[in-house]
Amino acid sequence: MNAKSYSRTRLGNIEGWLSIAGNIGLFILKYWAGAVTGSIALIADAWHTLSDSFSSVIVLIGIKVSNKPADREHPFGHGRAELIASLVIGMLLLFIAFNFLTESINRLQTHQSVDYGTIALIAVIASIIVKEALAQYAIWAGKKTRSNTLKADGWHHRTDAISSVLILIGIFLGKYFWWIDGVLGLIVTGMIAWAAYEILRDAIHPLLGEKPSEKLKQRLHEISREALGFDPEIHHIHLHRYGDHVELTFHVTLPSEMTLKSAHEHVVKLEEKIQEELDMIPTIHTDPSGMPEKD
Repeated sequence: MNAKSYSRTRLGNIEGWLSIAGNIGLFILKYWAGAVTGSIALIADAWHTLSDSFSSVIVLIGIKVSNKPADREHPFGHGRAELIASLVIGMLLLFIAFNFLTESINRLQTHQSVDYGTIALIAVIASIIVKEALAQYAIWAGKKTRSNTLKADGWHHRTDAISSVLILIGIFLGKYFWWIDGVLGLIVTGMIAWAAYEILRDAIHPLLGEKPSEKLKQRLHEISREALGFDPEIHHIHLHRYGDHVELTFHVTLPSEMTLKSAHEHVVKLEEKIQEELDMIPTIHTDPSGMPEKD
């Protein structure tokens, strides 16, 4: 395992285990507070928090599987296991959002109000602090290691922190407006659903195949010009992501009078430059100048 993969695994494992420990502790605290005060909202939020532990287990599994080396069945490694883990987290968020939606509508229909009490206030404040701390670390680790799964888990923590903030608002306003708990529940539902959409979108796009960005195309032309010593024609650019492993394929046009040996040397130099600058594994097809370009 190289230094980059080691850092990715280490940070991912730290985030996963911190998340599991923090969420179980918050589950116990919020469930106890909900049972003492008779608050259905707090008990439901406690189970919402515990669900984050399930997603953290998925993170640990995803990171472990994605670091398995390439084999005959998976020649490009197992990096897409993280994307699959992100899909599972996104679906969990949608499930939680649906539960919030039905519970909020029920509260509005039945005119239910909530009396939280001081114990609930302490539990909710503790939840906000712990969950946002976990979110900050997970998102930071995700950006540092370019892990969609860690960033997804970070946003999962943040949606829980936001829902706790809204419950905190409800604690102070609930005695004035009977409907505050139901309305805040609908707002939380929207936030969770949006986070789920973004997580699923970011995971689905690489699985289906993504179009190379204009920024990548421009940088590829710059690197090719620097490596080859002239401005080549580049086309048929395709990108294939396997988690941390990225395959890049494209066609490059070389002078028709260039010998096969010289063309090989130029392409090898270009491949090395791309690996160094873009951290991608390139496969390059050469075309002689004067040939019509195919779409």
